[in-house]
Amino acid sequence: MVQFHQHIISELLEDPTGGLVILSGGLSLHKLISNLVYLHHSSQGTLLILSSYPSQKQSILNYSNSAGTLAPKISEITSDLPSHHRTSLYTSGEVIFVTSRILIVDLLSNRLKASEICGLIILNAHTLSETSTEAFIVRILRSGNSKLYVRAFSDNAQAMVSGFAKAEKILKCLFLRKVHLWPRFQVYVSQDLEKEPPEVVDVRVPMSGYMIGIQKAVIEVMDACLKEMRKTNKVDVEDLTVESGLFKSFDEIIRRQLDPIWHTLGKKTKQLVSDLKTLRKLLDYLVRYDAVTYLKYLDSLRASESFRSVWIFAESSFKIFEYAKKRVYYCKRLEDGKIVGQSKAAAPKKRKLQEKNKDKEDSLPENTNSKVVLEEVLEEAPKWKVFREILEEIKDERQKQALSTEEFVSDTEAIDNRTVLVACKDEHSCMQLEECITKGPHKALRDEWEKYLLSKVELQSLPKHDRKKKPQESQGIGVLDGTIRKTSGNNKDVSSISKQENDALLAAATELRKEVKKDDGTNSEIFEDKAEHQKGKKRRASRNIQTTSNVDDKNSDDATVNKKSEKHPSESRKRIDPKVIGGVHTSIDEGISADKVTIRKHVQGVDTEGTMLPPVHFYAIESDTHILDILKPSVIIVYHPDVDFVREIEIYKSENPSSKLKVYFLFYDESTEVQKFEASISRENAAFESLIRQKSMMMLPAYQEGSFSGFEPPMEPASTTSQNSITRKAGGRKTIEKEMQVIVDMREFMSNLPNVLHQKGMRIVPVTLEVGDYILSPLICVERKSIQDLFGSFASGRLYHQAEMMVRYYRMPVLLIEFSQDKSFSFQSAWDISEDVTPNSIISKLSLLALHFPRLRIVWSRSLHATAEIFASLKANQDEPDEAKALRVGVPSEDGIIEDDVRAENYNTSAVEFLRRLPGVTDSNYRALMDGCKSLSELATLPMERLAELMGGQKAAKILKDFIDAKYPRLL
Repeated sequence: MVQFHQHIISELLEDPTGGLVILSGGLSLHKLISNLVYLHHSSQGTLLILSSYPSQKQSILNYSNSAGTLAPKISEITSDLPSHHRTSLYTSGEVIFVTSRILIVDLLSNRLKASEICGLIILNAHTLSETSTEAFIVRILRSGNSKLYVRAFSDNAQAMVSGFAKAEKILKCLFLRKVHLWPRFQVYVSQDLEKEPPEVVDVRVPMSGYMIGIQKAVIEVMDACLKEMRKTNKVDVEDLTVESGLFKSFDEIIRRQLDPIWHTLGKKTKQLVSDLKTLRKLLDYLVRYDAVTYLKYLDSLRASESFRSVWIFAESSFKIFEYAKKRVYYCKRLEDGKIVGQSKAAAPKKRKLQEKNKDKEDSLPENTNSKVVLEEVLEEAPKWKVFREILEEIKDERQKQALSTEEFVSDTEAIDNRTVLVACKDEHSCMQLEECITKGPHKALRDEWEKYLLSKVELQSLPKHDRKKKPQESQGIGVLDGTIRKTSGNNKDVSSISKQENDALLAAATELRKEVKKDDGTNSEIFEDKAEHQKGKKRRASRNIQTTSNVDDKNSDDATVNKKSEKHPSESRKRIDPKVIGGVHTSIDEGISADKVTIRKHVQGVDTEGTMLPPVHFYAIESDTHILDILKPSVIIVYHPDVDFVREIEIYKSENPSSKLKVYFLFYDESTEVQKFEASISRENAAFESLIRQKSMMMLPAYQEGSFSGFEPPMEPASTTSQNSITRKAGGRKTIEKEMQVIVDMREFMSNLPNVLHQKGMRIVPVTLEVGDYILSPLICVERKSIQDLFGSFASGRLYHQAEMMVRYYRMPVLLIEFSQDKSFSFQSAWDISEDVTPNSIISKLSLLALHFPRLRIVWSRSLHATAEIFASLKANQDEPDEAKALRVGVPSEDGIIEDDVRAENYNTSAVEFLRRLPGVTDSNYRALMDGCKSLSELATLPMERLAELMGGQKAAKILKDFIDAKYPRLL
């Protein structure tokens, strides 16, 4: 354990009520939690861990398992676990991972007593709010257990400063008074991590000319989009910078500012928000992926956003597509066997296409000997070459060390020293680098290029939809002038050149597809002709491989890895065996999980001289698994630098000061990659500085001082009018008020409304309801819909069935439409509402719903707190709901009878619905028909006179009788 972790734990143990810990990302939060859990004993009570991500939970479990049998037992409660098993776990005194939804239901159902819980550990505290379920849990447990401690943790300081006084609000909702800040620049943290630093090599790789051009063009387009956003005067100008646009948090900042007025924004502003997200991805993918993958992504953007996006029509956007294409291929004319224009490629491969259908192409030149040449460039990523040079350097250093030293080294240490870890951003980058080493950079790019060509053929074979309406021409939008800047040269041949390029690509793809099919056909014929011979050969080969691998297994572990890789070429694309990592046999007790650890291994590559490169293990940073303690690498190549992973390396070196570690950082020089890395550090430091200032000025309420004995949730004071009305009766004597009760469906605990209702003093009873979401009284049933859920329910037809069930079983069915507090209190802007009734309009659908169910009340709520006030007013002068009765509503008994069916008690409701849809049957006469006959079969045999008597007239009776007696048409 590092020293500053001990300081954090000692500070938390000093305060019996707990505290909020905010530390920098990458400082091994999972180890801190595991060491804190290690101090727990079952005699203290049960310790609950809330709000953990799956990766965090797995890391804590793996690290705790490595501690051995002395560590406390950690269990997990899921929705599949029966209630009586959950009750026994709550009383076991163990450490338990549980979701907030399951815990709050068990608390309200009295399956868990607050006195049985000794403490709570809440992860990702930056996601909490006053109305979150975690705050609901803490409030209930605090009221029943004054000795409970709550320890909340967060490693995202930037999220803690988003909004007004967010850290102070989180402290209030968790009833805490102390916040502990541990940034990277804290004294204890700096001393621990800088005591034994690893050897660092910073490699700056220059970008190619086309990459520089693409990056410059994307930044220009992004700056143009930001200027257009400033003109709207809807967003804070300070946030609209290119540096801010490099981070994912930029989208959240923009949306948070625009959400309240989102419905009033025009299409241009909404599209600009989406375009900024797309441009950020373009900058990120430029330095992450190869040239062919980048071109494929641009093609998908051109197809999906060609007429909607604003950035595509910007002044510099043509450079992005042009330079990306030139990194992969050129397409030039060939006249009389000579190429028109000099190619920049050193030794390009040429694919020729005889132009056809010349009568249809008016812009083609008159020369009949004109052809199109497709020159494949396939520009290699500059980092690939440097990456292989680093591997060769590592190989040379190890050879020199092996020759210079004569000391005895154990086998295990030798294998550990050979481990090279390569950290990439995602799994796709790991696969590309793996293929670059095993196949070579040109072969890897060649495979991607062939996949790209084959995808062109597949797209061409798909059916095309005819567009009757032509797309509107783009209009000028300020800096984005709406016109595509034309390249220099012959402007009249631009369209023909584009058409010829497409034809050349399709011809190359078709030729490649024919070659693939031909090879497959040849292989299948050979296999059919020599089936028996191949089977015998395979049997002999399998026996030979097995014998050879057994012999090699005795000699060396590396040979075993090589043999296995030869037998299973696709093994490198699978996750590692938990028992064999790079030839090192480890045990399951070390916390390695094949389902969780995302590492890629491959057979040793070959350098230019034909010698073997050192074995390499690839790791995807986005997988958020911690593998440094498992692999114990001697060399780490950070292919895509990440701040959190850099700090993980510092923690690993601080915990293993005697082991040698060399780290290579690969940056593209003068790229947004460097800018983003440096900006992320400065943004985090600024966030901690802001938190330090907030900590010095925090004001907490008085009821959070001292102990929590006799704690009562703060209730809202009664209004002046209600107090005056009370004083006029019996000298102001207070009347005994009964507790309001609300029956809530289990599924509603995904929302924050039960928490707000509990804050208002209502008793929450969680049950599984068949009809409705909230039962306020024996007569009132409420179906709650958020805006997003309302649109989805209309689209699926679920809302019609829910309204029908409420109308059937309750006297006062209510549809509650709840808006978010930070958004506008309207469905759509005024100019989006059309004069005509359209079936796709939400207003039209609501109108039809109200017409179809006249007794259905529609209630509009501005926020969660407004909903609580509405529920309180609806419950006035109403009886409290019965839990047992609410459970039986809509559920048939053993005899098939449904209780409390207001509309048709003890009737076959399906038959009633069928009856009401028959011709001549109306709302005024269907009840008389139900009383006059017992079934539909009896109705069909009634005479005309009886039908006229029951239906109140000859006309309606004749319509029904003619329909029943009509002959079924037969086909001759």
